[in-house]
Amino acid sequence: MAETFETRIDRLIREAEERGEFDNLRGAGKPLDLSDADDPEWWAKRKIKEENLDASALLPPTLQLRREAASYPESLRDLRDESAVRAVLEDFNRRVRRDRLAPSLGPASYVIARTVDVDEMIERWRSFRR
Repeated sequence: MAETFETRIDRLIREAEERGEFDNLRGAGKPLDLSDADDPEWWAKRKIKEENLDASALLPPTLQLRREAASYPESLRDLRDESAVRAVLEDFNRRVRRDRLAPSLGPASYVIARTVDVDEMIERWRSFRR
């Protein structure tokens, strides 16, 4: 008679099954959707779609910076004080300079983010607020 060896994980799964913890799970008895399983990042893309998450955090830092710059001055409209707007824009320029000093990461490093002209952007912010 051959002796069977049950790993700790196997035992935990067996005990959970015996307690009924796998009964009535969402999607039970339905086929798995594997239509995108050939994409190595299928699970992340599906999670983003299912939970309506902002995928911009997955962009390379340079592209995130470019996207942020494209949102100015509209994204600053809730700031009431010019000094707060200036602080945001100066922080943005610091992050752009730091990004330029980051080690090269292949083709994505050929794309650069540009600093913004703080005074010009503040003038646009003023116009936008009127």
